[in-house]
Amino acid sequence: MTATRPHPGGGLPRGLLLLMSTATGSAVAGNYFAQPLLDLIGRELGVGPSSAALVVTAAQGGYALGLILLVPLGDLMERRRLTVALYAATALFLLVSATAANGTVLLAGTALTALTSVGAQVVVPFAATLADPAERGRVVGTVMTGLMLGLLLARTASGALSELGGWRTVYWVHAALMALMAVLLRVLLPRLGGDGGRLSYPGLLRSTVSMFRQEPLLRWRAGIGASSLAAFSVLWTASAFLLVGPPYGWTESVIGLFGLVGAAGALTATVAGRLADRGHVQTVTGAGAVLLLASWAAIAAGTHSLAWLLAGVIVLDLAHQAVLNSSQNVLYALRPEARNRINSAFMTSMFLGGAVGSALTSAVWVSGGWTGVCVLGAVLSAGTAALWALERLTAGRAAGRAPKTAAVRGLIRVLTTTKGE
Repeated sequence: MTATRPHPGGGLPRGLLLLMSTATGSAVAGNYFAQPLLDLIGRELGVGPSSAALVVTAAQGGYALGLILLVPLGDLMERRRLTVALYAATALFLLVSATAANGTVLLAGTALTALTSVGAQVVVPFAATLADPAERGRVVGTVMTGLMLGLLLARTASGALSELGGWRTVYWVHAALMALMAVLLRVLLPRLGGDGGRLSYPGLLRSTVSMFRQEPLLRWRAGIGASSLAAFSVLWTASAFLLVGPPYGWTESVIGLFGLVGAAGALTATVAGRLADRGHVQTVTGAGAVLLLASWAAIAAGTHSLAWLLAGVIVLDLAHQAVLNSSQNVLYALRPEARNRINSAFMTSMFLGGAVGSALTSAVWVSGGWTGVCVLGAVLSAGTAALWALERLTAGRAAGRAPKTAAVRGLIRVLTTTKGE
């Protein structure tokens, strides 16, 4: 691997880390800008609500394809070149959406934008590689904070920009921002060669899929991440349904500001990263899974109490971020030469989990309302905790250590036998 680090032996400079964090958030934000604007877009382009909603589907489909087809290239290509190319392409495709004359062109622009926006998922392992091992958790946590803030605040930003100049303004401004990001990344990122050796592109994709077979820990963490994001998606899919009706009766613009609450939880990601750097990565995952489950009690109470709802949202976002950040730290330590392929496999699994969570939420809301949604979120969160416990149990057996439960049972048998004698 050929790499030029900004400050050899000094870790990742703070300014570059801030840029990479901002870049990840900017890239993913574009996939969520349209959600609060579907009515405006539909009226101007002359399409019905169901057709306008396909914009969201196009963004999800494009991003999923990008995770599978483009992110693994970071192990094969020079990473700065790949990153800059993806950000520049995203800026170009945003212009397609900004100038769309009909729904078909907008759908194409949205899908292509989402496809290349996975440049964010190239930046995350890029930062992990540049970081010193002792600070990798903090670095990954900081970059992922930027990503989560972009995801959570996109709706708020799009609502504000659309009020200033219409829905197209959102795409024009974001295209300019992504072009700026491409320039800054080209100037400030170091060159970092891929480690894929002589792998062909089809071979690279096969290698990505084979990671699930070769790395048992990836399988466990993919399941943990998928169930955690599913629970996270349950809340953010159903929150608009709750807030628009009684007793809240909020407008769409106020609901957009609700993302600021989740941002408070996302800002704690660096704390989880620092704990991981100190050797507590498994504790962070376990605590995150438990808090994820506990948060639904407060969220359920939020049916009639804004204070409980806000508290539950903050705890849930904090917990999900802890699970995600600690899982990335575990996985990035597995095979440094395959970080992009591992990230591709992990994030694709997470994305599928989020999609399932959103789909289940829509069905559960119709039949069970907010109570049903909270039960669904709690069940998915319990699954996250159960998968983590099973991973720890399996790891203990693989290491030749008897599980703690077996040890306790053995102790009880010994004490019982002694008393009997």
